[in-house]
Amino acid sequence: MSASNILQSIRQCVPVLSENLYKGNCGRLGVVGGCREYTGAPYFAAITILKMGGDLSHVFCAEAAAPVIKSYSPELIVHPVLDSPDVDSEIKKWIPKLHSIVIGPGLGREEKLLNTTSKVIEAIRTLEKPMVIDADGVYCISDRLNLVKDNKNLILTPNAVEFNNLFQKVHGRKFEGDEGLDEAVKSTCLALGGVTIVRKGAEDVISDGTHTLRCSEKGSTRRCGGQGDLLSGSMALFLAWISASKNNLPLPATVLAAFGGCVLTRQCSLAGFKRFGRSMTTTDMISCIHECFEKTFEHK
Repeated sequence: MSASNILQSIRQCVPVLSENLYKGNCGRLGVVGGCREYTGAPYFAAITILKMGGDLSHVFCAEAAAPVIKSYSPELIVHPVLDSPDVDSEIKKWIPKLHSIVIGPGLGREEKLLNTTSKVIEAIRTLEKPMVIDADGVYCISDRLNLVKDNKNLILTPNAVEFNNLFQKVHGRKFEGDEGLDEAVKSTCLALGGVTIVRKGAEDVISDGTHTLRCSEKGSTRRCGGQGDLLSGSMALFLAWISASKNNLPLPATVLAAFGGCVLTRQCSLAGFKRFGRSMTTTDMISCIHECFEKTFEHK
């Protein structure tokens, strides 16, 4: 299937803005992540959701991260609950209201937060909510594979190092380099029961074990921190929209959402780089979301 046909299928799932919509119709999403050391990542994922046209963006973070994330943007709804004794009840009362959730940006690797996040993933899965797991979220599930196994409503977004670690956990042997990468991603998806994996790289490899795509959209040579957070946030919103669509889809919602997120992120990277060169940061990429989204995903 051609990239243009895939993008057309995604475009048809984007909500058409009208006076009849009310707040929440275009997406209520959550981002689970953010600790004392890492506050930028959950912000980038959450603000991307709003800049793409999502209505509400919630961030569930550790208490120390909350004031900082709130200071970045008044548009975000910030819940300082990840290290709270009442974290289970606090998060579980919000999950049913959300259309999709991102797990992992700025989560860190403190065992307490990883254990809490495991419970959150279980709760999201029980309610059959779409989910994107990124960054330290991928690290979290790599030792807890039953959290994601057989979940076809899920996207994992490992980079090269994270994928190699995941591959070894799943198959019991190492995978190194890029030779045979498509087959390695596909076999890992199948071993995990059909989850969708996006192995990020020079070309992003997307597979659910049955359908395997490569995203070769031109990006930039700049590698600033935070690009993966823009990617995970955009995938989560695409996933919410596509999952809610009643269209006859040519590919699973997770595969379409993954491809859409990869294309948009690469376009924002290229647009930002053309303006700022090696000075480009993820904030500059986010400022390009409107023009890139309008060009590729807005209804013509």
